[in-house]
Amino acid sequence: MTESPPRSTYRVRLEAELPAAGRIANALDETAGPQALSVSYFDLGNGFFEVSALYAGRPDENTLQALVDRAADGDRVSPLLIGVLPDENWITVSQGQRRPVRAGRFLVHGSHDRDKIVRTRYTIEIDADQAFGTAHHATTRGCLIALDELAKWGRPDLILDVGTGTGVLAIAAALAFDRPAIATDNDPVAVRIAKENAAKAGVAQKVHVFVANGLSHPSLRRLRPDLVVANILARPLYDLAPAMARTVEPGGYVLLSGITGAQAQATAARYGSLGFSLEKRILLDGWAVLLLGRRKASVLFD
Repeated sequence: MTESPPRSTYRVRLEAELPAAGRIANALDETAGPQALSVSYFDLGNGFFEVSALYAGRPDENTLQALVDRAADGDRVSPLLIGVLPDENWITVSQGQRRPVRAGRFLVHGSHDRDKIVRTRYTIEIDADQAFGTAHHATTRGCLIALDELAKWGRPDLILDVGTGTGVLAIAAALAFDRPAIATDNDPVAVRIAKENAAKAGVAQKVHVFVANGLSHPSLRRLRPDLVVANILARPLYDLAPAMARTVEPGGYVLLSGITGAQAQATAARYGSLGFSLEKRILLDGWAVLLLGRRKASVLFD
């Protein structure tokens, strides 16, 4: 019997300045043609960031170049480099590129840095995997900064994380607030990964994860969380606004990200028309995090 040749993994690399690097990384991560196994970007220390994407087969260079050009929007970007990796665990390769990320009091790291980290209440181990959310992207990092700030003001009774990915934000909320968190995703793989990460963080009893699309699941209709976190994309955030208004009663908050700085005003206006007011905006690398409240009191939570 003839053995099949080992399957190779391809790595696509380029360099760009912020915020173009963030836009390109997000575009590569979101597109289904070609679908990346993993996307990351990190600081090279010279004003440029390297964007790296891994693929199970050789991607079409022209398709990728067009995608990068649209995301760069005229900003300076180095030429695309496409290379083949040896037959090895691509997740391990991706993890090795990722350094620990500090976001407020939170420190998010991969298992490859476990022995180098001094663990605290705000330390979270998240590996690069088949779900979004390692805090290297500005949207996740911005949400962590916002959660850290909220934890200094008070504690919600119940947190809902919509589109949880790796579960990092639900885990962070459970750790910071010492309160239960419901986490949902429409991808069963992400739900499995989030459960594993919650167990690894020691909050499996506080973080409850299940498959759901948006806020339509019957179990979610009965919930009245006073903090909803949604780090997804501008279009679904826009579409979810009426359901958010029904779910979050006066006194509660929504923390939204996955939107660019240019999209922030329209998103805030959409939620403002449904009874929310903008409490805080964080801008990182061209991405926005919005905290909006439905409240009458002058303090956060009780």
